[in-house]
Amino acid sequence: MARKSSQRTAQEIDAEIARLQNEREQLREAEKAGVVARMKEAVAYYGITAADLGLGVTTRKAGAKKASEAKAPKAGRVAGRIKYKDDAGHAWSGYGPKPKWFTEALASGKTEADLRAA
Repeated sequence: MARKSSQRTAQEIDAEIARLQNEREQLREAEKAGVVARMKEAVAYYGITAADLGLGVTTRKAGAKKASEAKAPKAGRVAGRIKYKDDAGHAWSGYGPKPKWFTEALASGKTEADLRAA
C-alpha cells in the first residue's frame, strides 16, 4: 500500500521531537541568562545576601532534622512493639519487610530467637 504524502512516519515525528526539544533547551538557556542577569542586578542594588534568600549553608543533619519535624506522628497512633533487636541498637516490630540488619544477622549465623527482644 502506498503511503500518502500527508502521513508522517514515526521516525519523522521522532526527528521533529528531537529538533523541538533542542530548540526548547536553547530558548530556556537564553531566558535563564536573562533571569540571572536581572537577579544579579537586583542583588547588587538591594544588597541581598544568601541568608536573606534562605540559602544559608546547612548540614545534612540540620536538613534531616527539619524533615523529621515536618513528619510528626499522627495523633492517637502508637509505635509498634519491638519484637527483634540487636546489640547495635537496631529494632524491628516484626511487621513489614525484614530490615537489612536482620537478614544480615541471620546470614551471619544468629537465629530469630537470638534477636528476639525480651
